Order: sequence, then C-alpha cells, then structure tokens
Amino acid sequence: MEKIKTSKTGIFSGSFNPIHIGHLALANYLCEYEGLDEVWFMVSPQNPLKTKTELWSDELRLQLVELSISDYPRFRASDFEFHLPRPSYSVYTLEKLREAYPDREFHFIIGSDNWARFDRWYQSERIIKENQIIIYPRPGFPVKEEELPETVRLVHSPVFEISSTFIREALDAGKDIRYFLHPKVWEVIKNLRNT
Repeated sequence: MEKIKTSKTGIFSGSFNPIHIGHLALANYLCEYEGLDEVWFMVSPQNPLKTKTELWSDELRLQLVELSISDYPRFRASDFEFHLPRPSYSVYTLEKLREAYPDREFHFIIGSDNWARFDRWYQSERIIKENQIIIYPRPGFPVKEEELPETVRLVHSPVFEISSTFIREALDAGKDIRYFLHPKVWEVIKNLRNT
C-alpha cells in the first residue's frame, strides 16, 4: 500500500498587527526554498492577561491576513487559537494541531530574536522535543547553527527589517506606506482611517 505523503506545514504564529510584506515574503521564501508545502498564518488572539496595547481586533487582524494571502494557494489564514483556552501557549497549540491534523507534519516558525529567549517560553523543552522548529534570521540576533538541537534548523532567508510597530507608528503619523503592505490590506486600512 502506497504511503500517503505527509504535508509539511509551517505554523507562523503572531499577532499580525497588521500583517506586512516582511511576513509575506518570509513565508513565500519558506514555501519556495525550504521545502514547506504550506504556511499557516496563525493569528494570536488578544491575551486577556495583558493590557490591550495597540492590538487591533482579532477579527480585523484575521481579515487582513485573509486578504493578503488570497492570491497564493500555499498560504492559509488560521483562527485555530481563537478556539483554545486563553492565554494560548504554543506548546498546547502545537499539541492540538497534531491531534486535529494527524496527516500533517508541522514546522513551528520563529525569529532568531525569539530563539534567543526561547528558554523562557512555557515548556520550551517540550516544544523542542515534540516539534520541528524553523528559525529565520532577525537583525542583531545571530544563531550558532552548530549548537542547535536536532529538531531545530536555521534557514538563511533574506532579513526583513520591517515590524508591525513601525507600520502602526507610520499610519498614526499619517504616512503613505502602501508599499510596505499588500495592496488589499492598504485599501482596508486607508478606508478605516478615512471613516
């Protein structure tokens, strides 16, 4: 009996507040150059234990992700964490994903800035033991590749020095930053600002 091919699915988790071309270009690179069949943009819900610092609504952030990825068949927007107990810890999200989609091989995508403080994550050792992890480079956070655990690999993607904080601050300052955002996302944001 022929073994069914396991789909290699990258889990790109974040607040995407808002999603920008840096997120999209990185995910595109991982599909085209690093062997992932798909990347799921896992929009993180508002954490009730944290103050609502500049976080746009869950629905708006998810909508903007959906709009920005609609033209590329290997991307998917996911509200999976919206339906899990909060606060949502990555270790539990990944566990629930494996249960819900046993035919997929999940690869957890994080920046080298997060890897630098990964030992502070909730049950970080368990995440490393039970999951494949992809680290992408972030400015100022080099990774010693030879010291990485077996389940962790560093990719040599282009470095994108764009942050959602930069985008929000630019918007608040009235800047026209259309080329930092997907055109559909820019249209929605522009219309929201004008209402």
